Amino acid sequence: MKLIKEFKDFINKGNALDLAIGVIIGTAFSAIVNSIVNDLFMPFISFILGGLNLSDRRWILVQGADDASTIAISYGNFIQQVINFLAIGFIVFLIVKALNSLRRKQEVKKEEPVTPEEIILLREIRDEMKKQHA
Repeated sequence: MKLIKEFKDFINKGNALDLAIGVIIGTAFSAIVNSIVNDLFMPFISFILGGLNLSDRRWILVQGADDASTIAISYGNFIQQVINFLAIGFIVFLIVKALNSLRRKQEVKKEEPVTPEEIILLREIRDEMKKQHA
């Protein structure tokens, strides 16, 4: 019973929930970026390379009767995955940079010095004493 309670406490903490939400959003985000790369970037790169489709490029080591029995190194698919990775990394970098900028702006607003009540009271006493001695 204690294990179940500890698990509930763990799940209810913000970090576990944030992680779960991040994984779900990350999965959806990855699909969007893959679509951007495959549907927008790769056709453009293919056009620049004269109609060459990178994802189909491979070095055939042993030619088989069909694709299933052919042994090949699919370097084109690797290049496409590297492009996907770089695109995702760049977009995540831009998002993190924007979030850090927002956090810095919020921290600047929060850093306004808060004067404790004792200091305010002491200043009022000082001002009254100056008035009495003047």
